[in-house]
Amino acid sequence: MQVDYIIVGLGLAGLAFAEELTKHNKSFIIFEDQSQHSSFVAAGTYNPVVLKRFNAVWDVQQQLAYALPLYKDLEQRLGQKFDYQLDIHRIFNSIEEQNNWFIACDKPVLCDYMHPVVMKNENTTIKAPFGFGRLTKTGWINTKALLQAYREYLFKKHQLLKERFDYTQLTFIDTSVNYQHITAKHIVFCEGFGMRQNPYFKELPMEEAKGELLTIHAPRLQLKSVLKGPVFVQPIGNDLYKVGATFNWEDKTSNPTAEAKEELLLKLQTMITIPFEVIAHEAGIRPTVKDRRPLVGIHKEHTQLAILNGLGTRGVLLGPSMAKALYEYLELAIALPKEISIERFS
Repeated sequence: MQVDYIIVGLGLAGLAFAEELTKHNKSFIIFEDQSQHSSFVAAGTYNPVVLKRFNAVWDVQQQLAYALPLYKDLEQRLGQKFDYQLDIHRIFNSIEEQNNWFIACDKPVLCDYMHPVVMKNENTTIKAPFGFGRLTKTGWINTKALLQAYREYLFKKHQLLKERFDYTQLTFIDTSVNYQHITAKHIVFCEGFGMRQNPYFKELPMEEAKGELLTIHAPRLQLKSVLKGPVFVQPIGNDLYKVGATFNWEDKTSNPTAEAKEELLLKLQTMITIPFEVIAHEAGIRPTVKDRRPLVGIHKEHTQLAILNGLGTRGVLLGPSMAKALYEYLELAIALPKEISIERFS
């Protein structure tokens, strides 16, 4: 079999790159063994503002402009809804935070999303004596449903192999690369935390962060927006809410822990006043980088090998534009932005 590309890994990064190839009529095959779970567990929020300090997310306008039309196209093609547009209400903890919000509302980019009004809390189930700040043009992508539907779609098209990729079976011939019975121009590794096992890219400085989420059932809460305080509370329908997330830099397993559950529950109880039932508890390893920028580029010696990784907590936003940048680098020789190129670690 001969294809233009082999993709290893089908989380948000792999999906985004597959879509970039589809857009340009490039052939590909994907290897996916479901060993990584972070894209499935992700809350999938798209939000242009860092809500801790009221700063704009890096390059967010370009990311939103490229990502949201992609998800709309996938909804139409796959016949399912994935994009849920919801405002975000940021709980204020003090008068000082209210003032900082007003200052941020005047900044470029932020002024398009942040409303310069303190919303009064009219929901008696929420603890917010200082009110909320309102963000609009935000929402969340149901990443689990999206990835499940996309995998089925590719499997039916014979573009997905549900098996582990074996690095020892790679051979290099001139400008191509062979793997088992497949010859390709490039292999793009989109493995998330699995990069640690990749002999060609494992030396890159990934700082994995385990994240855990709860799903709760709370009929009396009646939220119509994402609530952000010490944790986020994200309505997902039928009186169910995602609650998260934790950050653990030491534990590299995907197993939910009692400690993280307790942490999430304690923080949630500072935000709401009503009883609720925990329905699910999930965990995954986020592929993050110290400078909070992705890992994009090619191997120094084997230039047929490329990487698209390190999307961290913003894979929904970053994936599509980073896939575009890598494609243009590989096919059109357009230089990668220095902020994302793996050459910054040379």
